[in-house]
Amino acid sequence: MQPPLTDEPVYQVPARFRFSENLHIVFWLIKDISWAMLWQPLGMVMVIPTLLLAVKITIQTRYIKSELYHNLAILCWICANCTWMTFEFFWPEHDSLRYYTAIPFSFGIGFIAYYYLVLLPAAGKRAVAVVEKVDAAP
Repeated sequence: MQPPLTDEPVYQVPARFRFSENLHIVFWLIKDISWAMLWQPLGMVMVIPTLLLAVKITIQTRYIKSELYHNLAILCWICANCTWMTFEFFWPEHDSLRYYTAIPFSFGIGFIAYYYLVLLPAAGKRAVAVVEKVDAAP
C-alpha cells in the first residue's frame, strides 16, 4: 500500500464491511431492475436482503458519525424505495400512494441535514479549539 499523497487522514473500510457493502449494491440493483421490469415476485423477495444489509451496514458503521448518518439516510431511501415499489406492484390504480414515500425520504434528508448543519460544524469548532489550546501552550 502506498502512503497517502497528503498528510490528510485516510479512511479505510475493513474488508468484512466492504463485502457487505458490495453485496448490498447487487441486491439493490436486482430489486430495482425487478421493479423496472415489473417482475413482482423477485422484486418483493429482494426487499428483504436489501433492507437487512442496509441495517447491518448501518450498525457496523455506528461508531463513525459521518458513516452512521449517511447510512441512516440510505436506509431511509431504501425504505421509501421499497414502499414505492410495493405501492406500484399491488395498487397501481392508486398513484397518489407514492406521496407517502416522502415521509421516509424526509427522514433521510433530516439525517443528512443534522449531520452537515449540526454535527460537522460542531466537530470543526472542537478541532479549532484543540489547535488553539495547543498553540497557546507554553
